[in-house]
Amino acid sequence: MAVSIDDEKRVALFKSIGLNEQKSWETLKNNDITRLLESTINEAKTILSNENQISKSIGNLLYSLSTKSKQQIYHLHKYLIKYICEEKIKNEQQLIAAIDYLLTNPTEPIDQKALEESAGIGVNVTIDDIKRVVKEVIEENKSKLIDQGYNFSMNTLINEARYRLKWADGRLLKNEMDDQLVDLLGPNDRSSNIQPNTKIHSFAELVGEALNFHKPGENYKTEGYVMTPKTLDLMREHLKKTGGQIITRFPPEPNGILHIGHAKAINFNFGYAKINNGICYLRYDDTNPEKEEEKFFTGIIDIVKWLGYEPYKVTHASDHFDQLYEWAKELIHRDLAYVCHQKGEELKGHNVPESPWRYRPIQESLQLFEDMKHGKFAEGEATLRMKCVMEDGKLDPVAYRIKYAHHAKTGDKWCIYPTYDYTHCLNDSIENITHSLCTKEFQSRRSSYYWLCNALDLYCPVQWEYGRLNLQYTVVSKRKIVKLIENNVVRDWDDPRLYTLTALRRRGFPPEAINLFCARIGVTMSQTILHPDMLDACVREVLNLNAPRVMVVLEPLKVTITNFPYEKMTELTVLNYPGEESRGSHTIKFDSVIYIEKSDFSENPTKDFKRLTPNQPCGLKHIALVITIQDIIREPNFCKNATSFNLYVL
Repeated sequence: MAVSIDDEKRVALFKSIGLNEQKSWETLKNNDITRLLESTINEAKTILSNENQISKSIGNLLYSLSTKSKQQIYHLHKYLIKYICEEKIKNEQQLIAAIDYLLTNPTEPIDQKALEESAGIGVNVTIDDIKRVVKEVIEENKSKLIDQGYNFSMNTLINEARYRLKWADGRLLKNEMDDQLVDLLGPNDRSSNIQPNTKIHSFAELVGEALNFHKPGENYKTEGYVMTPKTLDLMREHLKKTGGQIITRFPPEPNGILHIGHAKAINFNFGYAKINNGICYLRYDDTNPEKEEEKFFTGIIDIVKWLGYEPYKVTHASDHFDQLYEWAKELIHRDLAYVCHQKGEELKGHNVPESPWRYRPIQESLQLFEDMKHGKFAEGEATLRMKCVMEDGKLDPVAYRIKYAHHAKTGDKWCIYPTYDYTHCLNDSIENITHSLCTKEFQSRRSSYYWLCNALDLYCPVQWEYGRLNLQYTVVSKRKIVKLIENNVVRDWDDPRLYTLTALRRRGFPPEAINLFCARIGVTMSQTILHPDMLDACVREVLNLNAPRVMVVLEPLKVTITNFPYEKMTELTVLNYPGEESRGSHTIKFDSVIYIEKSDFSENPTKDFKRLTPNQPCGLKHIALVITIQDIIREPNFCKNATSFNLYVL
């Protein structure tokens, strides 16, 4: 691939601030960072007296500014570039703090004194300061360090030192801590530090550790969040209503029973709120009346509670149909929505042609929208569309469509129903959701989510996407399960062959195992496709901890012990939980006649068969006896292929 002269000049420019050749070319692959870094370096050169030489330390900070800042404050970079060039911002900690301050105060004029105080600009931390504080911290924890060695949580020491020297260079602080620990404890022998990880973390704990979401009221610090002149005022009003509490929601459609993929969404939404002392709504997205049934409404909340979660409040999208309708009219008044007569087939795909009705008069759209509400159009003859472009380039998503169907909650009051693209963000705004968590396929709708809230001057939550969960060798699509039920392939939504949550419950899966499974896979941006064996392993792990042990023989083979070592039947004491005497025990009877499982015996065994055979003895569980076959006696009158044995105790 040919390299342009402009690219070579940019690489030379990037190398002038200390980037190596490889890093410079890698940076060119990102057009946004390339443009920002180029302008940042050029502005820095106008500030520095020796414009041809930018030191490596200054260059590193300029690069960090270009890669770690957010679009909302690009217009304020001039302040930070000046501080960096004057070496008043000396390290990454100060730069990140300065970026955070500007994200919180993104409008000019900037209070430079407050900025300097919040970011430690101009503060000089010497190496002697670092040595002194590290020594103090180690001295305070000396007894524990000597006792635990390198198994002591070193993060505790580092965090305490950073708390006392907030603006110290993190690398220098870590190096000094390592040096002084070696002086106290000697070299770190990592082989002696291995600690078994026996704790099973909950999903809430993993979410709390793994994610670094924005704080309530700081939505604008999120990458891609859209600011308007009213954003900060709306945010302050939002905080007054919520008190800074984390608020999430789980919004299923009541058109089917929840499956294993929904378990991740339930755990994520409820778990993230729980770990942050927040609340989570259960909101039914009941905007598709012809597919909704009462059994789905009750089935969904039943499963949520079965998994161990209690919604703060159960709501419905339809609770706000009146308000949504008024906002739709307001969009038309603002010339941001219009009534369209294109057919559904014409609106499919991403290259949808512009509607010939996009620029129709406002009053005409208002009247037609009223006509839609009053049933003057047939289904498919008219829709209300919003004047915006979605993330994937799709033009003017539909806000309302006509459906002559009885609604489970509102009855026959409405014949126009809002779409997901219209309803979702507005209901989030009404409920003051702080973190709108959804799976990755909704990323293309993020731009319309922000656009609609801002178009109506409403509080705008932040939409966060994560990868959905899929299992191999299973069917979880509601549409496909409905076909299986209609064709009598499966009996219902709780057929044990399915991976719906009701089916798993019927199969005997404990809810703790499903929650553990969700915790194990965690939360990532990429789609997760897993083998069902991983879920089975979680079930085994939970049952191993919680299920008392019993024995059962499903296909019995009679065994007679010819040299029974006791005078009469005896009782054996068996622990309910292996290795845990404190959790109780029970007794089982042991006599000269016992029954074993058919699969534990083979007359013609394979090489890897390790149980009882004519030539291979086998031990009996719970008693120190080994048995070997003496005779094989068939009893054809009892059952076809039935067999009993005379065994000899070795």
